Amino acid sequence: MPDPQSEKQVEKSDDERQQLILDWLQSVLGTGNYELQPASSDASFRRYFRTESADETVIIMDAPPDKEDSEPFVRVAGLMHDAGLNAPRVLAKDLSQGFLLLSDMGSQTYMSQLSVSNPDDLMSDAIDALVTWQASSRSAVLPPYDRELLQRELSLFPDWFIGIHLGKELTGSQRDDWEKIVEVLVNAALAQPRVFVHRDYMPRNLMFCKPNPGILDFQDAVEGPLAYDVLSLFKDAFISWSPHQVEKWRHEYWSKAESAGLPVPALVDFIRDFDLIGLQRHLKVLGIFARINYRDGKPHYLEDTPRFVRYIREIAPAYPEMAPLMSLFDKLGMEA
Repeated sequence: MPDPQSEKQVEKSDDERQQLILDWLQSVLGTGNYELQPASSDASFRRYFRTESADETVIIMDAPPDKEDSEPFVRVAGLMHDAGLNAPRVLAKDLSQGFLLLSDMGSQTYMSQLSVSNPDDLMSDAIDALVTWQASSRSAVLPPYDRELLQRELSLFPDWFIGIHLGKELTGSQRDDWEKIVEVLVNAALAQPRVFVHRDYMPRNLMFCKPNPGILDFQDAVEGPLAYDVLSLFKDAFISWSPHQVEKWRHEYWSKAESAGLPVPALVDFIRDFDLIGLQRHLKVLGIFARINYRDGKPHYLEDTPRFVRYIREIAPAYPEMAPLMSLFDKLGMEA
């Protein structure tokens, strides 16, 4: 049960942060009566506010420096602008306090605009932007999506989803099988061509604007598997598409990437890369959503966990090396 005193301390802390934001706005924008309106929220400790300045709106990112590092956001925003992509412009920054002043890309996300009549147009724009982002890749610019990071992400599934959410512990043989699954998925990821990876390239982080799309939430970008962002776009956390749609868009990406000179493998090999990196991401997200609930007190993400169980059950049976994963799901009673 929550501690009322703890809740009061959190509220007081939030109020203090808002006053710090208002003081900072006075220093960077000049005297004015700034009203902060919530702009969006995400699964991190970052908060976003919208306010008016000189007859236009701007966005304030509040990222407490003891919990979030805003420097990567600034760096990746620069990389995206260098590539000619539409990302927020950093108008002012105070990294010591965790404040960024950003250009406003509006409030129309892809999630709010996608419908049965327009997904092809919107997805085509998103594919074009992704190919442009990947084509701008340079080695040793972003942190590597290396073995350690891939393994750490996968460990979220047994630690948080199985251990905390399901309240179960893997047996010795199940733990051995899990280690084999991890080895297959990590090796498959490391074998892929390496490009810039947004790491959460999905409709919720794309804005419907001009030029389309606007790209958000890129601060965790790394250099890693070419199929990762493609998979994230089509196998989303909050909206599901038919296998026919996914196949069509995947082929569109593959054709455009090949034309752009990206190191895409033959289509059959790319599909395998797409599927296996998908299994890695889906397992990671199951663990993350459990952690967000039990550690951070944000329960609504757990509502989408059946979607990821379904993604896994649809794909894993096609790969014999994933038979232990299906056996584990069966024994844990994980049905879509």
